[in-house]
Amino acid sequence: MECAISANKDNCSCTYELCNRKGKCCECLSYHWGNRELPACLFPADVERTYNRSLRRFIEVYSKP
Repeated sequence: MECAISANKDNCSCTYELCNRKGKCCECLSYHWGNRELPACLFPADVERTYNRSLRRFIEVYSKP
């Protein structure tokens, strides 16, 4: 399977400009999961900008009614 890096970059919601994994979803997910985090694309924009990508924060955000 080929990675569609340019298309992925167009949809990437990560605001960390220096990230070298933009558009490389497999690498991004692997990197964040290795740090017990989730990637930016799984968070609302206001939460993503805090760079708190912890599992705890994800659960807090999505467990609210």
